[in-house]
Amino acid sequence: QVQLVESGGGLVQAGGSLRLSCTASGSIRSINAMAWYRQAPGKQRELVATITSGGSTNYADSVKGRFTISRDNAKNTMSLQMNSLKPEDTAVYSCNAEIRSTTWATTNYWGQGTQVTVSS
Repeated sequence: QVQLVESGGGLVQAGGSLRLSCTASGSIRSINAMAWYRQAPGKQRELVATITSGGSTNYADSVKGRFTISRDNAKNTMSLQMNSLKPEDTAVYSCNAEIRSTTWATTNYWGQGTQVTVSS
């Protein structure tokens, strides 16, 4: 059994910062790529940022220069530092990870999501 749990969402004024965290727990052998997605009301889910097990990162154009994704492989955690937040960043943010369990099965997991609201 593997779980992803996000934390750190909340309400912030435009220009402010938030840090999201995602922790994987359970029967984990290794974690491959991890990612943050977001979905705003009435919009499709959007890929925000990805990070490989080796630390290579990619960002959506809309967040480049403002968001930073990182991970701690020893602790099975991933973070998203969000600076210079804009009202259009308002969304439910979810973490995603490709995890190899102790049974060698590789599965894509999702967290439950955390709300980020940026007021103007």
